[in-house]
Amino acid sequence: MACLAAVIAVTVAACTVTGGVADRGVLRPATQKAAPSPAPLELGVFEPGEWASYQPVARFAAVTGHRPSIVLIYSGWPEPFQVRFAALVHAHHAEPFVQMEPVGASLAAIAAGKYDRYLKTYADQVRAFGHPVILSFAAEMNGSWYTWGYGHTPARLFVAAWRHVVGVFRAQGARNVTWLWTVNTVTEPSAPILQWWPGAGYVDWVGIDGYFFRAADTFGSVFGTTISQVRGLTSDPILLAETAVGPVAGAGKIADLFAGARANHLAGLVWFDQAQHDGLYHQDWRLEDSPARLAAFRNAS
Repeated sequence: MACLAAVIAVTVAACTVTGGVADRGVLRPATQKAAPSPAPLELGVFEPGEWASYQPVARFAAVTGHRPSIVLIYSGWPEPFQVRFAALVHAHHAEPFVQMEPVGASLAAIAAGKYDRYLKTYADQVRAFGHPVILSFAAEMNGSWYTWGYGHTPARLFVAAWRHVVGVFRAQGARNVTWLWTVNTVTEPSAPILQWWPGAGYVDWVGIDGYFFRAADTFGSVFGTTISQVRGLTSDPILLAETAVGPVAGAGKIADLFAGARANHLAGLVWFDQAQHDGLYHQDWRLEDSPARLAAFRNAS
């Protein structure tokens, strides 16, 4: 839901969840094995203006108490790879996450190779960067709000374009890319995401974009159906690639977001830290604008 094709977003390194009395120095009986600690959640963020200065991300890290481990940026078409941004992110011990949005370009033309010069240049820039980069292309294709999405472009053309983009990058030797296939949340089992699946050989991680809009929203109602469908396709790591809890939903839902991500063994989440003021689906997502939500985020993360 970025606009995106955001999310935009960044992931922040989170603290490892500790559990059980053994973690507090109390010995267990010799016959009792300690349960393995769950993997720490990656915590990420998108900040408006981060491509010009790292200060927005640094401020987010300061107020939340977490240094981002992933920073999200949106890339228009045919915008070059943001080398300076990527270098800033890497210098702060985080990984750049780029949502490539083919605004103004048809997926059929991309699949047919008409943008290969641009894609090869982009891939060469990523390869020359030399550090890990998360890339996603034409995110939220299962929604109807983008020209490359449902109702505008056939799913088969999305699949062909995705495979072509990945193939160009691989042919150019850009092997430092984690390919993140990103869908929007679906709430109805009758809205399958299978038709947009490009195949296991073309995907490394799966991204899900979804928000807590209403007070009645829960992790299960927002993400449950989508996670179930993704798990039917692949065991790849899942990242909540763009997410937030709005003021209408309330600060209390932030604990549910984190608890659900951990309970479902997700890789992490990227917080969309932007103020929007355009109805239910475009709320003020910024943590800094709400002491209650900021406190809840610090406690939950």
